Amino acid sequence: MSPLGSDGVLVSFGDRLGEPANRAALAFRAAMDRAGIAGVAETATSLASTYLRLDPALEDRARVLAEIETLLADRDWFDAPLPENRRLWRIPCLFGTDRAPQLAEAAAEAGLAPDKAILSIATTRLRVQTIGFAPGQPYLGELSPEWDIPRQTQLTERVPVGALCVAIRQLVLFSVSTPTGWRHIGETAFRAFRPDAQDPFPLRPGDEVLFEPVTANDYSAIEASGPDGGARSESLP
Repeated sequence: MSPLGSDGVLVSFGDRLGEPANRAALAFRAAMDRAGIAGVAETATSLASTYLRLDPALEDRARVLAEIETLLADRDWFDAPLPENRRLWRIPCLFGTDRAPQLAEAAAEAGLAPDKAILSIATTRLRVQTIGFAPGQPYLGELSPEWDIPRQTQLTERVPVGALCVAIRQLVLFSVSTPTGWRHIGETAFRAFRPDAQDPFPLRPGDEVLFEPVTANDYSAIEASGPDGGARSESLP
């Protein structure tokens, strides 16, 4: 546990991304939210850490830090269950075609034929490890080890909203149109950022996602179906 800025505390569970560290960060944040420690104004997670923002007007900072330390020592967070109220999302995805032009390139980097690459991704249940870079934008992982491929050395000028891109055993589902160094391998009509909705961020850290391959013909209909893009969700136990 270490200070971060003038009013923050960072609890790190690893110096790099890994499933155990991500699980621990998510579990500790959920426990902090349940504990409701007075003086903790906000909680958030990154890939392997939990961030706690303290009330800047706090007068008994030592008491709050002691309560955080007590909770942190309460259990082995690497063995803690994931947060409650998670959901499994099944999101239709168009792989390859001119709507996702770098599938073959990414597959070659992973040592896979394109059809095997699609099968590898589509059969892996991916966790929303964190939300970041843009509003509602999920980082999803981990893919199998062959997908530990580097980012590009040059940026793609722009990928569209809904682009599914891969690097370093993760997928990013882009919530905004932006340049990127990640390879564009699929496209969805799912909108991860819905600024006019009551709940603008449908995906939450800890949720799980399966990307279901669809044909170009099916995708045309899905595009017109609304911001869920044909996605279905169910509660996880």
